[in-house]
Amino acid sequence: MSVLSRLFSRKDPREVARAAYDRIVALGRDPYWYLDGQVEDSVDGRFEAVTMVLAAVLLRLEHDEADPQVRQFSVFLAELFVDDMDGQLRQNGVGDLVVGKHIGKMMSALGGRLGAYREALARGDGHQLGQALRRNLYRDAPVAETAVTATADHLAQFHARLRTIPAPAIMQGEF
Repeated sequence: MSVLSRLFSRKDPREVARAAYDRIVALGRDPYWYLDGQVEDSVDGRFEAVTMVLAAVLLRLEHDEADPQVRQFSVFLAELFVDDMDGQLRQNGVGDLVVGKHIGKMMSALGGRLGAYREALARGDGHQLGQALRRNLYRDAPVAETAVTATADHLAQFHARLRTIPAPAIMQGEF
C-alpha cells in the first residue's frame, strides 16, 4: 500500500460488525432450518432464515441499547444486511432501477420480523412464535406442525442462549 493510499483511505466503520454479520449468515444457512425446520431451500427461504437469525441478534442487542456503541453496532449490522441483500439482488440479475424498491421491501420485512419475534420471544409463547414463523419464515406455505414447532423451539433456545452472552462478545461474533 502506498503512502498516499494509507493517508487518504478510510476504513469502513461498519466492518466492526463484519464478524457478527458473517456468523449470522452462517447460522441462517445452518442445515437444521432446512432439514428439521423444513424452510424452503431457495433464495426466499434463505433470506427468511438469515433475517430470522439477524432479528434474534438485534433483539438481544436491544437490551443493551443504552450503550451508544451497542446501538451503533446494531445499525452497522442492519447496514451490512442491506449491502449483502443489494449484492445478492444484483447477482441474481435485478436491475439498478428496481434494486432500491426491493431493498425497501426487505428492510420493511426485517422490521416486521423484529416486531413479530420480539413479542413472542419476550413472552416465551411458543404458539405465538409458531404463528409468527408460519406467517414470516414460511410465508403461509403448508408446512408440518412438527417442523414449525422444531423451528420455534430452536429459535427460542438460540434467543435464550444469546441473552446469556455479553454484548461485547456478540459484537465480536462469538455466539
